[in-house]
Amino acid sequence: MEHIFDMIILGGGPAGYTAALYASRAGLDTVLLEKMSPGGQMALTDVIDNYPGFEEGVDGFTLGMKMQTGAERFGTKTEYAEVTDVDFSDIIKKVYTTNGTYYGKTVVVATGANPRNLGLDKEIDLTGKGVHYCAHCDGRFYKGKTVAVVGGGNSAVSDALYLSRLAEKVYVIHRRDTLRAEKIYHEPLLKAENVEFLWHNTVSEILSDDRLTGVIIKNVNTQEEKEIELDALFVSIGREPVTDFLKGKVDIDKAGYVVADESTKTSAEGVFAAGDVRTKPLRQVVTAVADGAVAVHFAEEYIERTET
Repeated sequence: MEHIFDMIILGGGPAGYTAALYASRAGLDTVLLEKMSPGGQMALTDVIDNYPGFEEGVDGFTLGMKMQTGAERFGTKTEYAEVTDVDFSDIIKKVYTTNGTYYGKTVVVATGANPRNLGLDKEIDLTGKGVHYCAHCDGRFYKGKTVAVVGGGNSAVSDALYLSRLAEKVYVIHRRDTLRAEKIYHEPLLKAENVEFLWHNTVSEILSDDRLTGVIIKNVNTQEEKEIELDALFVSIGREPVTDFLKGKVDIDKAGYVVADESTKTSAEGVFAAGDVRTKPLRQVVTAVADGAVAVHFAEEYIERTET
């Protein structure tokens, strides 16, 4: 007979490894499936200053490794495999991967969301070297510097407002002539004296030596190009949740996020969504960690209910 785990966790970021820690400590037979390395998007962050308990900050890779070690100390089994499909239709859930099929009583989806990039040459190579995707993570490195934010939604405006309190100059580069962000977000930004809006523009090229030195922007109406010297470029054009394999298996919203409230319960019985992959107002390491703990609480309730 195939081995049936009490819990299968999809994703080894902060939500996944917190769920693993809580599940293993509760005596649940737990396996965590991760396709690359512990930490998820967190592992790409040089310094995390807003996670409690690290007064000097901590780099994301180290924090991810510590979370993995903590969960495995209590018996979590980590398997490196990519999930290709799932079947949540029966009481025993099936997770199909590049390493075979896993069977479990419950599943926690913690696959996260990847930041959308601009698709430009040098962008990936310069990530962390002047190109960033999280102002609240990396903005502090640019106090008194000149930075730019690409985007016009709530996240971009929130990032620009945060950076305006640190940087000497903030450019907001947006392809339209108005912000898509809600007024409660963009009105304070419009009043910031060190913020300049570059309407009707996109970034056409990234300039660099060993790190970013500036960008070339192009006016979408006139095709006129202009070079801007920068210390950092923050790309805030949305995120892509890792949920393609879940379509038709659980409810997903228009943006691709798994529909789940603060209970982390999804539309499929015994399946929970934790961290950046679920619908939520704030996506940070600390909120992902909270989700992981909550998911295990309700998973335990589900197992107890279905086995009695």
